Amino acid sequence: MKMLRFRSSSIKSLSQEIKCTIRLLDDTELPCIIQRDTKGQFLIDHVCNHFSLLEKDYFGIRYVDPEKQRHWLEPNKSVVKQMKSQPPYTMCFRVKFYPSEPMKVKEELTRYLLYLQIKRDIFHGRLLCSLSDAASLGAYTLQAELGDYEPHEHPEGYVSEIKLFPKQTQKLERKMEQIHKNELRGQNAAVAELNLLQKAHTLETYGVDPHPCKDSSGATAFIGFTATGFVVFQGNKRIHLLRWFDVSKLKFDGKTFYVHGVQKEKKIVLTYHTSTPAACKHLWKCGVENQAFYKYEKSSQIKTVSSSNIFFKGRRFRFSGRVAKEVIEASTKIQRTPPEVHRSTLAQSRSYHSLSKQLITSAETTKSCLPSPDESEEQSAMDEGLPVPQTRNITGPLTEKEPQNEKGEMGESKCENEEENSEEALTISEQVYNPSASVLPTPVEDGGIDLLFNSHPLGNQRDEGGSYDELDENETALLIAKEEELKEVKQVLASNFDLLTSNKHLNAMAKSFVNLLLVGLGLMLFAFPLLLVLLESDIDASFLREIRQTPEFEQFHNEYYCPLRQWLACKVHYILDKLGSS
Repeated sequence: MKMLRFRSSSIKSLSQEIKCTIRLLDDTELPCIIQRDTKGQFLIDHVCNHFSLLEKDYFGIRYVDPEKQRHWLEPNKSVVKQMKSQPPYTMCFRVKFYPSEPMKVKEELTRYLLYLQIKRDIFHGRLLCSLSDAASLGAYTLQAELGDYEPHEHPEGYVSEIKLFPKQTQKLERKMEQIHKNELRGQNAAVAELNLLQKAHTLETYGVDPHPCKDSSGATAFIGFTATGFVVFQGNKRIHLLRWFDVSKLKFDGKTFYVHGVQKEKKIVLTYHTSTPAACKHLWKCGVENQAFYKYEKSSQIKTVSSSNIFFKGRRFRFSGRVAKEVIEASTKIQRTPPEVHRSTLAQSRSYHSLSKQLITSAETTKSCLPSPDESEEQSAMDEGLPVPQTRNITGPLTEKEPQNEKGEMGESKCENEEENSEEALTISEQVYNPSASVLPTPVEDGGIDLLFNSHPLGNQRDEGGSYDELDENETALLIAKEEELKEVKQVLASNFDLLTSNKHLNAMAKSFVNLLLVGLGLMLFAFPLLLVLLESDIDASFLREIRQTPEFEQFHNEYYCPLRQWLACKVHYILDKLGSS
């Protein structure tokens, strides 16, 4: 494969070539050579030209820095200035904005790339769903990859040789095989891929990029941004949904992230804490970009936003690119012969079976928290293919989830019922959602992640099934004791926080006093220079002359200002004489 070299007019930069590798959605690699002044847009265009992709606004390039913090490559900045590691650089081409309606994606090539992304989401357990939905998704994948079911080509148990889900039980495999055999005959690859996209986009966890954080009480939560708005998951519930038109401002300060919005005609401020300032900045930028992409009618309406209310403090950022409605409108105007889609089969792409072994091996060193015994029982029941009680039929066999430091694609909260009360908690699964317990995808090579929020190292001893059964009695007792201690600490922190925030009236008075003080200082800073101009300058402007001629000003000048100035002058001369004589 030929390497693309980007040239610039700078003679000095021509000799400074840097190697890059971009990993695509089918795990193949696209090499290229850039220069020190090459901007991110060149790499994005390079990948899109490789595919002959026109609907490229849904995609982006992601990289991970040496601190295991993920970033999206900014198109208007130099690649070298953004990368904090030493070359050669390794990046990933991924879906950045999931289309809210896959049917409005015009070209088969774009839908195929979206299909590859959803297939990765399914395999890594980011797209949570019921057993029946998982069977449908798996069957569509089989139809797209293998074609029609043929008895002589697909013997009994053929599905078990193909690893599509992290928790692929025999019951799930039988359902997938049954649907593939009886319901999908005649569908070509393009139709099967579109059907998978249509099924996936109806799920609650379609397209969410999970950012782990803690709320004010210290409880773990996961923040995501979808086509609908800002969502927060805690435990097994979606506790917040703010639609983009109800989100007024996103801010961050250090490791603290703020969401200002309106809920039930009341102004609210949601506060969350990330593990590092870099993670908080990444969270803020993702929120700003998603709000701009999904909310506005035109890109010309997008303004530069600041991370702080104070003009000289904080970061400034502006989303560059077209918004969702402009992308859909541009798609309708595409008139060309559809490009040929070069599909990779299950055999051509990286082995799902070998990859799953790698993931399971790496997971032993990347678990960041322990489940409760109730969760372990539910997990064991699901492993055996037994039904698990659900409040809502969203939970399923997908239990591997991604951390904040990895590719971070959990799935988008679709929220089909537009009239749903966004303030009420929505149960999405009987299991506690914890994507930080999974492993990193490419481009990270070592398979390890830094444990978030200084989680206890004993959590690494958790086994793949999430059960205590294989731990000896002493370890189990120690872990249970540690969990009880953590619960007590959380209760103390929560009570202290409630005590600090209980007196809302006193807080309001203090805030009003601070505002009054700031206004007073601002008026003084404005009035003092104006007073000096009136008293000391010879400017003969008409409005100044009218002020000087008023009786009140003349009285102030003669009776107060002149004596005060004379007294200050005498004091200054006296001090200077003392200093001169000594």
